[in-house]
Amino acid sequence: MNICVVGTGYVGLVSGVCFSEVGHHVTCVDQDEHKIKQLIAGRSPIYEPGIEELLVKNQKNRRLRFTTNLKEAMDKANLVVIAVGTPANEDGSANLSFIESVAKEIGDHLTSYKVIVTKSTVPVGTGEKIKNWIQEQCGKMAFDVASNPEFLREGTAIYDTMHMERAVLGVESEKAKELLIELHKPFNTNLVITDLATAEMSKYAANAFLATKISFINEVANVCEQLDADVTKVAEVMGLDPRIGSAFLGAGIGYGGSCFPKDTQAFIQMGQSAGYSLKIVPEVEKVNFEQRKRLVMKAKQAFGVEGLRGKQIAVLGLAFKPNTDDMRAAPARDIIPMLTGLGAEVRAYDPVAMQAAVSYLPHITFASSWQEAARDADAVMILTDWKEFKELNLNELKDELASLIVIDGRNLFDPQLMKHHGFYYDSVGRAKIEIEGERYESITYRGSRLHRQKLS
Repeated sequence: MNICVVGTGYVGLVSGVCFSEVGHHVTCVDQDEHKIKQLIAGRSPIYEPGIEELLVKNQKNRRLRFTTNLKEAMDKANLVVIAVGTPANEDGSANLSFIESVAKEIGDHLTSYKVIVTKSTVPVGTGEKIKNWIQEQCGKMAFDVASNPEFLREGTAIYDTMHMERAVLGVESEKAKELLIELHKPFNTNLVITDLATAEMSKYAANAFLATKISFINEVANVCEQLDADVTKVAEVMGLDPRIGSAFLGAGIGYGGSCFPKDTQAFIQMGQSAGYSLKIVPEVEKVNFEQRKRLVMKAKQAFGVEGLRGKQIAVLGLAFKPNTDDMRAAPARDIIPMLTGLGAEVRAYDPVAMQAAVSYLPHITFASSWQEAARDADAVMILTDWKEFKELNLNELKDELASLIVIDGRNLFDPQLMKHHGFYYDSVGRAKIEIEGERYESITYRGSRLHRQKLS
């Protein structure tokens, strides 16, 4: 099958590369000439494990092409996939200006029947708008509009596409249904055939529910801290119930990234436009932001009356999750300004995201390794659960730090292990580890000597 994918952002590029990997002939289009040249040279503009290998392989096998010419890309295509961004407007609603622009350009170049497939996340009713925008340009030329929302996770998007657990096909004709079924045959997945509106709603409903699970377990964690319960064990018990499942029950500092924050806001606005005010999802957003503030307060409490002014804080992790360089709505973008606002100095390290982070966090120091970030720091704060951080040598960490204080927003370590190593350790939803059960203004480790000054 011949496929034209419009947009080489995260969704468009991953989809196009994976479609070519299963045997389809794909032409990806983008108006950004620099990006297209980069892709033709085999370099991906996004960080996603495995994507460059597939990029090079399928260009070499002549199943994958890149161009800025939409007319040329559409010429032999059976399907035209719209995968451009839908950023949030100031009120949180989805901005459809890119969708509209692409739809009208598709209409300008439509010379034969094609199925126009929306893979971008769009509010219910957008399919009808796309149909009108195209028709305004092409007159009576036959075409169909369909919805095929993506359910990818950054960092595992290639795997998620090649092993998709379901594909939602929102269609209005048998011909469109047949073409979308053919597109998905190589993936051997569960197909859910529905109408346009239901397909569009399914993405928002899925993301809002997952965001709700995250905020729910964080609320459980906050209660656990008050009652000396362990949220990790509570989550384990919950996750063994097949009605609940274990995914998205990791307590921490909340969700971020390109989807959940934007999609929960758009869902709220979509409900209001439809005459219904959502009750749960707005609270999910509030809990999510409060988790950032709680972590900063944990850091402040670690120093007692001294507070954070003048303290050197080593921040490990900047991306919103591991295996990506995505800084969109990353917790670090909220937490680090809170720290500096309280007078702390921040030195940060992330294995991948530091270049992306510079524009968001211009007033901090970036380190070339976790060791450099931690060197002589008064405390370490963990914001992203990279494998590199999970495998930290705790003895080496002790040697680098000026104070043995670890504030863990991702629950990477066993509290008892941290106690054994002599750390002050505060995580999420678990008992705080304080050295010998007491609180200190400063807990300083120099060589083999541990200096402690008790709170008055």
